[in-house]
Amino acid sequence: MPRSRYKSLVDAFAADIRSGRLAPGTRLPTHRHLAAEHGLALVTASRVYAELEQMGLVSGETGRGTFVRETSLPPGQGYAQSVVAAGMLDLNFNYPSLPGQADLLRSGLRQLALSGDLEALLRYQPHAGRLHERASVARHLQTRGLSVSAEQVLIVSGAQHGLAVAMMALLKPGDVIAADALTYPGFKTLAETLHLEVLPVPVSDKGPDLAALEKLCRSRPVRAVYSMPTLHNPLGWVMDADQRAQLVAIARQHELMIIEDAAYAFLADNPPPPLAMLAPERTVYVSGLSKNIATGLRVGFMAAPIPWVAALERTIMATTWNTPGVMTALACTWLDDGTVGQLEAQKREDAQARQALAREVLGAIKTISHPSSYFIWLPLAEDARADRIAMALMREQVSVSPAEPFAITAHVPHAIRLALGSVDRVSLRQALVKVQRIVSLYA
Repeated sequence: MPRSRYKSLVDAFAADIRSGRLAPGTRLPTHRHLAAEHGLALVTASRVYAELEQMGLVSGETGRGTFVRETSLPPGQGYAQSVVAAGMLDLNFNYPSLPGQADLLRSGLRQLALSGDLEALLRYQPHAGRLHERASVARHLQTRGLSVSAEQVLIVSGAQHGLAVAMMALLKPGDVIAADALTYPGFKTLAETLHLEVLPVPVSDKGPDLAALEKLCRSRPVRAVYSMPTLHNPLGWVMDADQRAQLVAIARQHELMIIEDAAYAFLADNPPPPLAMLAPERTVYVSGLSKNIATGLRVGFMAAPIPWVAALERTIMATTWNTPGVMTALACTWLDDGTVGQLEAQKREDAQARQALAREVLGAIKTISHPSSYFIWLPLAEDARADRIAMALMREQVSVSPAEPFAITAHVPHAIRLALGSVDRVSLRQALVKVQRIVSLYA
């Protein structure tokens, strides 16, 4: 087929999709039907759809066909949309906050202003944080079941920075890292930026398929595994003790590094010990204070084996030099005086109340979640379209996330994630009523 004719067919499809003549959710002809209709070779028909998929106009789904995508959704919907249009009810991005937290900040800043150490906070700090502040974090980690020394702790500018530091310092471009098939979008972005190859591990609503991980490690040179064993985002599972022991055994057998993301771990009551406690010689534990205090407090922390600390410190130096001294001092004061522990307990109660509200409003709609988490995974019926539902909700002034930002597989499941922590409870009920109506309509 001459290139001009091939491009004309691509352009014709693209124009029909962008104009609305081909509506979102429309199933396009099969590759064979398209080839026969236009007198094309099958490989050329496949190239037409492949180019449309690269343009973000269609999605191919194994066993179902090729469908027109909803192109009206903002780019990055479900991940980088932290600024929401006026009047929009945000069930997309989680930034849980409790009444009175602004007053807490005012009080903390006043207390810090009276500190005799204030001038020291205006100077450069050690790359991993001052030792007494690292000790504060180490004491806090004991409440999460992780016993580490201050020397093993590194203070970073939020959990996302901690993940970046771990992956930059301990992996190199081309390395293979295994991760859950549905996972945190920020990890996906980092892996792509650092040119790491990510291989998906199949998942259920109970945890990862560890037999599949073992098989993967036998067939590919997997260097590391990224895991959220306690309050997985987006599925909300807490891996049980047997699953954790099995994952650690696989990591030791195949000499894997473990990156343990514990950003939401504070929401789980009495979970099994962290992976970093079970395999301290090969695990980097990463968490922060964005969810249990506030997203604007960009203080996070890592715990790592002593032999890895120097490389991690060099990467902190290369990326931020050090976490801002004022914010770190404020955060560590709250760690030491029990403020963080109090906020965590209050947010667990708040998340439980929001989950109960969601169960009440969503009724018979199938959901996957943890009873103390700030999010819900909502798998859709086989013939429902996540992008169309997300767009319909956006027209109702409700922002949600389709599954695509979370998926690292070629086949993206039709599901949406609901973030419950970013609006007040009255507004949350209003938004969930709309979700229930739209999902039921499209199901």
